Amino acid sequence: MLKRIHHAAIICSDYSRSKHFYVNILGLQIIAEQYRQDRHSHKLDLALADGSQIELFSFAQAPARPSYPEAQGLRHLAFEVDDVAQVKAQLEQQGISVEPIRIDQYTQRCFTFFSDPDGLPLELYQAAP
Repeated sequence: MLKRIHHAAIICSDYSRSKHFYVNILGLQIIAEQYRQDRHSHKLDLALADGSQIELFSFAQAPARPSYPEAQGLRHLAFEVDDVAQVKAQLEQQGISVEPIRIDQYTQRCFTFFSDPDGLPLELYQAAP
């Protein structure tokens, strides 16, 4: 019935800052960008290499997302990468704070976490060998 995740939608507090983060730092490709005048809202469609997408929205007066302590709802967004350590180093070179690399006790794969400009938890997860 369900085939794959098509997209995840993210509401940001500062559209320009978040666009820079997802496009220039994480390297996602812009599919489409609109400003919806009637809603005073930006919508940016971004693609990952496998075709999955992130929709980045801005809405005036959107409340902050409670993260710590963790709240119910979507916990984090994970990106599969070929080399967690290499991507971690690249992010840190661009001033992004990244947690120490850990090992998943069930899969034995490396993973780590970092945050987007609004504190949304993002994960890097090692691809299968």
